[in-house]
Amino acid sequence: MMTSNDIVRLTSDAISVAEATRLVCSPSVGATSVFIGTTRDNFEGRKVVRLEYEAYESQALAEMNRLCTLIREKWSVHGIALIHRVGNVPVGEASVIIAVSSKHRKESLEAVEFAINTLKATVAIWKKEFYEDGRAEWKENKECFWISNNAES
Repeated sequence: MMTSNDIVRLTSDAISVAEATRLVCSPSVGATSVFIGTTRDNFEGRKVVRLEYEAYESQALAEMNRLCTLIREKWSVHGIALIHRVGNVPVGEASVIIAVSSKHRKESLEAVEFAINTLKATVAIWKKEFYEDGRAEWKENKECFWISNNAES
């Protein structure tokens, strides 16, 4: 069950690690774990200049909220922030930030790993890479459950 300590957000604005951490922190917790996914400048020998993300917003937010519920069912955590950028994301900037706080590090570390893996597999967010040579291509997310299910058919 989601709580007021759960933040899910899609935004076209730059996202901040400091803000995500602030959103989940509390004097009652001893651990805050964070995952930051950033735009890198290369892919398979090609120079990347930016990424562009699109989302099916209502589905993505609903799935992100469901992910918070799953985390709370598995671990005793205080706060959860799932923040994903949409639109253009230049090289070096964050595309996704996940922050989880808990009394002890084990719960928050495990929850963050579960969160990024599950988000990539279940949330309707798509990525397009733009290259220095002017070309661009949508990237297939091999972790996505509907891609995996189609591959087995």
